[in-house]
Formats: sequence, C-alpha cells, structure tokens
Amino acid sequence: MPVHLHSRVNGWFAETARDLPWREPDCSPWGVLVSEIMLQQTPVVRVLPVWQEWLDRWPTPGDLASEPAGEAVRHWGRLGYPRRALRLHAAAAAIGRDHGGQVPGTYAELLDLPGVGSYTAAAVAAFAFGRRETVVDTNIRRVHARLISGVALPSPSLTAAEMRLAAELLPDDDDTSVRWNAAVMELGALVCTARAPKCAVCPVRDSCAWLAAGEPPPSYVPKGQAWHGTDRQVRGAVMAVLRLADAPVLPELFAQEPADLGFAPDGIGVPLAALHRLNSAPEQLERALAGLLSDGLAELHHGGYRLPA
Repeated sequence: MPVHLHSRVNGWFAETARDLPWREPDCSPWGVLVSEIMLQQTPVVRVLPVWQEWLDRWPTPGDLASEPAGEAVRHWGRLGYPRRALRLHAAAAAIGRDHGGQVPGTYAELLDLPGVGSYTAAAVAAFAFGRRETVVDTNIRRVHARLISGVALPSPSLTAAEMRLAAELLPDDDDTSVRWNAAVMELGALVCTARAPKCAVCPVRDSCAWLAAGEPPPSYVPKGQAWHGTDRQVRGAVMAVLRLADAPVLPELFAQEPADLGFAPDGIGVPLAALHRLNSAPEQLERALAGLLSDGLAELHHGGYRLPA
C-alpha cells in the first residue's frame, strides 16, 4: 500500500474530521462501545442526542446493568432496531460479571461480549484502545471498492476478498492504523458517498481507480428497506406506546382510537393515535406484538404488554 495514500487521507482527516464526542481523548471505552452499537444503520445526527443522554444516565457499564433491560429499551428512543438496546444491556452485565466492570481491551474479549460482532469488536479495540485492527464498515468498503478495485460499489455483502484487501491496506504501526481506519470511514461518510460522491474534494482523487476507469456504474442497484405499511413500522409504533406507558397496556387498547378510550391528547394518547392512524390489519398488529415478545422487547404482565423488567 503506497504510504502517500495513508498520509494524504490521514492528513485530510486531521483537517476536516467532524467534532464527535466519542472521538474525544477523554471518552471512555464504554462511551466508544455505546457509540459503535448506536451508529449501526443509524445516522450520526440521530445518534448524538441519544448517546449523550445514555452517557449522562449510565456513565459506566455497571450503571446500565443495574437497571432493568426495559429501561435501556425505553431510552433507546426512536433510533430503530431496539434489540441493540437489549444487547448493550446484556454486554454491560457481562462486563460487570466477567471483566470487573471495565470494557475489555482486546478483539477476542470484545467479540465474546453479547451482541458484539466482528466489526464492533475491531472498532472498539482500535478507537478505544489504540490497537491495530482491521475495521471494515460500509463506508470503508465503498472507499476501498472505488479507490483500489475500480468499482462503483462493494459487493452486496462483505466478502473474504474485501477483508483481505482491508488488511493489506492497513498501516503497520498502531497509531497510524487507528487514524487510517477512522479517516477512511470519514471519507466514505462525507465524500465518497453511495450517491453523488464529491470527487472534486477527495484528497486521493488522482489515485482513484474508479475515476480512472471513467466512473463505471454499479453492477447492481442497491435496494432500500421498505418502511411504510410494513410490520417494522407497526412494531415501531407499538414500541412508542410501550416506552411512554407507566403500566401494562391491554391488547385491546392498541386497536382503538385514543379518544374513544378517554385519553387526553398527550402522554400515551399521542403514540396510540399514531398507531391508530396506520390503520393496520388486526393480523399485522398481532404479528408485531408476537414479534416483540419473541425478541424480548416486550413482556406480558397482568394481561397487558410492557417493556421487559
């Protein structure tokens, strides 16, 4: 890997990197772990306020582990994919049980935590502990695909060849490798974007194989995830009700207009009204409730649904 690419991308990062709290030198490994879980499939702008609230409320893994899992789900807000909140709660408990309350610092130890996959383990080991690890997320894959492989987009799913390429591109020393991982990720997020990349301001545009090849189009059309009218939308609406409920919600309440139930137009009445406006079929609502129970995001208590205790 040409050293000049390392220096140019890292130099660009030093000048233009976003000022994010989990990048601050005094951010704890726990703060980095929370950020990495929250940032999965979720934009930075949505994560920032929730991350700050979590770190204010639960500055250590032990603080989170001492609360019911349902509180993690409640304060996950509308980040989406709330099972991540359960995984963080389980990871916090394991950190207290197996690591003396301190986030472990090696890839193998991190990978052993509940809900932590290979990407997150590598990212936390690198960004929280300064270790030389091969970090590969969607942004990094896209930069590598264009810069080195000359294709518009990486393959739909991560391949062994992409991991080998990422390992080959990684600088040899720890400090430079950590900065390279963060810099390439930032380059993909801000410049080498999936749609309308800003090639004119790319620090390595003259070395880009994709530009040199004439910007060939992708070999496939990425498919976005549907939302409106899906079970996922109904699940999210039900979760919004449960997050505000201070008592178990009876099944029949989910399917009725809040005004008919005597709810004021605030509190639990707001998410109930939003759920009602979806006009979902009874079987779709039943699937959503059954799925939340199956995933551990809700539980039955005295005939009603609530967040897990």
